[in-house]
Amino acid sequence: MIGSKRFAFAALMAILCASAPVVAADQAGPQGDAANGKRIYLRDACFTCHGRSGQGGVYRGPAPILAQTALPFDGFRALLRDPPGDMPAYSEAVLSDKDIADIYAFIESLPGPRSPKETSSSQ
Repeated sequence: MIGSKRFAFAALMAILCASAPVVAADQAGPQGDAANGKRIYLRDACFTCHGRSGQGGVYRGPAPILAQTALPFDGFRALLRDPPGDMPAYSEAVLSDKDIADIYAFIESLPGPRSPKETSSSQ
């Protein structure tokens, strides 16, 4: 059952990310503070599953890459409020929309995954 939820989450993320560049221009989120977003991301232990630089991970199963997400702010906020799988939900009492905007600004500021060619040439 949990495996099917993870698959459904991965499928949803793929669909949202594929369509997000078109939607993102129409749904610009509130201005966020990336420095405060980093503080919240670390304080609330988002890094334990998603990595310190948003690279994703496998702590409790596959966690999506967050760095340079193509997901629009509204979709990102919706996933934090009502996430699938094992991820805890973050109500407005726990994370305000401003906190979420700050986290979103932080993950947007991250460089994102490098290609295998870039990784091998830097060693």
